[in-house]
Amino acid sequence: MKGPDRTPAPGHVSAHVAVPAAVPAAVAVPAAVAVPAAVAVPAAVPGSARYPSSTVPELQLRNDDYRRPLATALERLGVGPGWRCADVGAGSGDVSIALAAIVGREGRVYAVDSDPAARDEVAAAAAAAGEAQVIAVTQVAEELVLPETVELAFCRFLLLHVLDPAAVLARMAGLLAPGGHLVAQEPITTAGRVGGTALSMPGARHPDVGALLPGLVGGAGLVLLDAWAEAPAGAGPGPVASYLEDLTGVDPGDDAVVLPPLVTVIARRPS
Repeated sequence: MKGPDRTPAPGHVSAHVAVPAAVPAAVAVPAAVAVPAAVAVPAAVPGSARYPSSTVPELQLRNDDYRRPLATALERLGVGPGWRCADVGAGSGDVSIALAAIVGREGRVYAVDSDPAARDEVAAAAAAAGEAQVIAVTQVAEELVLPETVELAFCRFLLLHVLDPAAVLARMAGLLAPGGHLVAQEPITTAGRVGGTALSMPGARHPDVGALLPGLVGGAGLVLLDAWAEAPAGAGPGPVASYLEDLTGVDPGDDAVVLPPLVTVIARRPS
């Protein structure tokens, strides 16, 4: 989303509320990642004893109502210094930069996006943040290849725009080292509401792919560890209304707003 980073593709609610889309990336390498997009969702889910705890700080994602589910997933997995990560559909690199701050100089983050312009944007953001281990790759998600395996492969608002979500997940699974983890976050667009009217995103190929996401990871040869959905809601002036207005250009006024639920899945490649 561009305003809130990781912009979503053009869409609309009823006859007048539009939901936009985005493209992501970071430093330079070859090839191109499918156009990722965005709609958003926040809130945290209590940690689980199944996952090691770590000191993952609150992610500094600009105006991002959906950052908490990601912070929760990273904390559960114990992401920390030295991890190698791939942010697929990185856009302007907000998540890539946040990951780089967590994995440190010993780690590495590949920011992959299909838009060549995103590479320069991510490189500039990485330089400004002082994060040297962010490598920008221009590559479409369906042809995803990296020079090494990673411990974490991540995507958000990507699968709703690609031609074949299952094929992209299989590519991402192929990046993982044995025991590595995938975290994917995708919306159920039509479950969002403005004044009781369902949201839509005509520009997205799979606007409700989040509803299928928990089942898709098994087809990619991964073991599903956890899955949940979160949807920010509000009425009148506030962060939820502002977020919707940033995405669509329409002020919902005093109407009740429920942003599209964002489904988060955590999966592991068998050792």
